[in-house]
Amino acid sequence: MTYTEIKEKGDKKYYYRVKSVREGEHVGKERVYLGANLSKEEVRKAEVEADKKLSGVVVEEKKVGEKKMEEKVGREEKGITIKKEQDPVEWYSQVCLKAGLADYGPVKGTMVIKPYGYALWQKIQDYFNKVLEKRKVENAYFPMFIPESFFKKEAEHAEGFSPEVAWLAQKDDKSERIALRPTSETIIYDSYSKWIRSWRDLPLRINQWCNIVRWEVSDCKLFLRSREFLWQEGHCVYATEKECDKEVILFLDEYEKLCKDLLAIPVLKGRKTEKEKFAGANYTTAIETFTPEGKALQCGTSHNLGQGFAKSFDISFLDKNEKKAFPWQTSWGFSTRLIGALVMMHSDNKGLVLPPSIAPIKVVIVPIWKKGDKNILKIARELQEKLGVELDDRVEYSPGYKFNKWELKGVPLRIELGPRDVKKNQIVLVRRDSGEKKIVKLADAEKEVEKILKDVQNSLYTNAQKFLDSSIKKVETWDDFMKAVKDKKMVLAPFCGGVKCEDWIKDKTRGVSSRVIPFEQPSVSGKKCVHCDKKAGVWAYFARAY
Repeated sequence: MTYTEIKEKGDKKYYYRVKSVREGEHVGKERVYLGANLSKEEVRKAEVEADKKLSGVVVEEKKVGEKKMEEKVGREEKGITIKKEQDPVEWYSQVCLKAGLADYGPVKGTMVIKPYGYALWQKIQDYFNKVLEKRKVENAYFPMFIPESFFKKEAEHAEGFSPEVAWLAQKDDKSERIALRPTSETIIYDSYSKWIRSWRDLPLRINQWCNIVRWEVSDCKLFLRSREFLWQEGHCVYATEKECDKEVILFLDEYEKLCKDLLAIPVLKGRKTEKEKFAGANYTTAIETFTPEGKALQCGTSHNLGQGFAKSFDISFLDKNEKKAFPWQTSWGFSTRLIGALVMMHSDNKGLVLPPSIAPIKVVIVPIWKKGDKNILKIARELQEKLGVELDDRVEYSPGYKFNKWELKGVPLRIELGPRDVKKNQIVLVRRDSGEKKIVKLADAEKEVEKILKDVQNSLYTNAQKFLDSSIKKVETWDDFMKAVKDKKMVLAPFCGGVKCEDWIKDKTRGVSSRVIPFEQPSVSGKKCVHCDKKAGVWAYFARAY
């Protein structure tokens, strides 16, 4: 069955020709992009051309020796059919699905993280667990069920999370309502009130890897926005405000380093406005990046919670003078959103592009050989053992099919080895990020592979930094602000800091919000707020966000 699908985004209508493709019991969809804001006549013409392309979308049987195997050209194996620059939303969804990172869950707003996608999260965990060990933070786990009375202990916190809380329908007789954790401050601080007695118990630094439920999310954007997601949350307690302030920034810096060294993603660091800070915090700091979709993405936050939660949950200690004191607290976290940022930032129209530092498979060897040619396969296996990399020696797939598959999955480097290469004692190295090919001597393989992987990592970060820099527009007038927003830029503007003013900005722009107040501030002397014309107190970044 073939039909035309229309997606509306703002004032634009995007047209797609869709064909259902059946393979056994499985049905996939193949899409062809027709265009945006087309007339009826333009749609009819585009449909005719699209149907010609789609007429070839069938499930074929291919003989390989005495075996038969079905080569899929449906939703999972056809490749990316939407260009990133044409429709980044649909493109992003296809990359996540077809690269095997995730799938949509059976409950609205949920997702399934597939093994290849979870391998990325595991890499992030492995990296950050080493940071936690270095910073003397211990891992623990707390219940996901939170009594309603815990929320009520901290009024501002309760109000801030009220729309997001999912409540259990079933409860014990005469007991209070139970929530599924939207964050863990309350349940953790109940334990802290029992554990902390003396200044000798401080500082207390604990981290938790867990899942979180935010029920107000009804539409799922894989990794970027879903009702349930995975994250880490650190919760630390200190005797003094000075220690607390210092480690708020320390862990924010660690997040910045993770994004750069592991994900090759540049970020902007700063402090959140009063409107955007974490509910119940003294202040919130954050790192933000900006994606090719034209939206900001919060990649991590670090909060100074002050003494508010300590007083609400009766967390106190006897100081060195034997006097009762309330401690200072921080909380900090990042989530599986980092995987979404990774996909959105680096990937292209062939599929996923992964930095070597986080890639589950860094290098794949694809021998170009025929059945019975044992010498090529022997050399390929020796090379695999020497380099400790993946070898795709399946006979039922053609080399071209394998090239496309590994490109779709974002493997940073491919090694090709054919009969001509064996004769010349060489291999061909193909970069995923640029497509550049390099012929090297077989004896130099280890050195050259290491060199190229390092260059791929650096190139991805450099290109992402160039994109971020080119996406920032500094303005001082409302007209220039609106133009920059329309052009999908990250806007740096003088701002009064008022909550009402920020509400007006969000209302007038239909969703643009403040992202961070950068730590490194241009001079604000003599500047007026970009919106209300009152005296500006800071420069702040504004953008649409996920």
